[in-house]
Amino acid sequence: MQDLRPFFAERHFIENKPEGFYEPLQWGANIKCATQDSFDCEEADIVILGCGEWRGEQQNASYSNGPDVIREQFYALYDWHPSIKIADLGNIRQGVSADDTRAALRMVLHELQEAGKIVYLLGGSHDLTLQQYDAFRLSNQQITASIADMLIDLDESEEVTSRSFLMDMLTSQPNYVRHYSHIGFQSYNVHPRMLETLDKLRFDFYRLGRVRENIDVVEPALRSSHLFSFDINAVRFSDAPVNRFGSPNGFTGEEACVLTRFAGMSSLLTSFGVYGYDPLRDMHQMTAKLIAQMFWYFIDGVTLRRTEASIEDRGEFVEFHVSFTSNDTTFLKSKRTGRWWMQLPNHRFVPCAYTDYLTACNDEIPERWLREQERMV
Repeated sequence: MQDLRPFFAERHFIENKPEGFYEPLQWGANIKCATQDSFDCEEADIVILGCGEWRGEQQNASYSNGPDVIREQFYALYDWHPSIKIADLGNIRQGVSADDTRAALRMVLHELQEAGKIVYLLGGSHDLTLQQYDAFRLSNQQITASIADMLIDLDESEEVTSRSFLMDMLTSQPNYVRHYSHIGFQSYNVHPRMLETLDKLRFDFYRLGRVRENIDVVEPALRSSHLFSFDINAVRFSDAPVNRFGSPNGFTGEEACVLTRFAGMSSLLTSFGVYGYDPLRDMHQMTAKLIAQMFWYFIDGVTLRRTEASIEDRGEFVEFHVSFTSNDTTFLKSKRTGRWWMQLPNHRFVPCAYTDYLTACNDEIPERWLREQERMV
């Protein structure tokens, strides 16, 4: 992996803290920080980096110290996962233009992706998700992506912005997005034609109410994802007071943590970004605390992903043979994590939820089965 130091700000967050500031069991005492020439993140399972670029949201926006405010809260949390090694590279250096910053971020993410690291990106504006995607694109790797956002950022624009980046991500050619899931959109804030567009592309979208009614419905989507992007506006204002343009409705803080834990459990997911945090609007740093706790639960999920058995090791799964509408199939339930898989007619097993099994038992075709079949055509 090439030397990435030229892409980062000279001063690291940890250098503002006196030696011994953190207790031995707090994360701040157990994260390896890029403050010395001898720094090496080779042994790290997860790599943290920040990028306070907001010019994709507002053209003249200042570079934000939001990533460091989130670090302030995360470093103070206690480390219950000693088997997980974390390195913190610091913050991407601000470029003369937004495109300069994006280019630096894209290069760093690509290098970390090639090195096989799980990356946790503390963003600025939501358009930086495009750099998450570009890291895979530069490796010619097809991916499944998931985004949690109350909006669907498919506006048409000559420039890439926080409201239009999905258009570039999902329609640019050559395209490496094999499948896309949108989680937690709020119908009254989304143009119906946007949903029609996603449906024609055979992508999946989950309305906020549906997810809150049964949050397990999106676990299979996150289990299949390589990339997860979380716009903090998906959380309701009372739980994330940074959301000046947010909504009184949205995920609770607890639900946001459940979603990120699901993402951490995915053996495929290597890129996780959180966006939309502006410390100038955060009352008592409550939103920073929430994002720090979301990351804590993501780490918890990464710990659990290591315990899951291979699908070929059938002794670690309970098998259920089901017939529905002239289809014979097999459902598997993991003895270790309780997660479910279903077998398609081509004999491939795909992630599913317990509700899919119940639907099949009622002699009905699970919607997830139909969607998977559509994508095979």
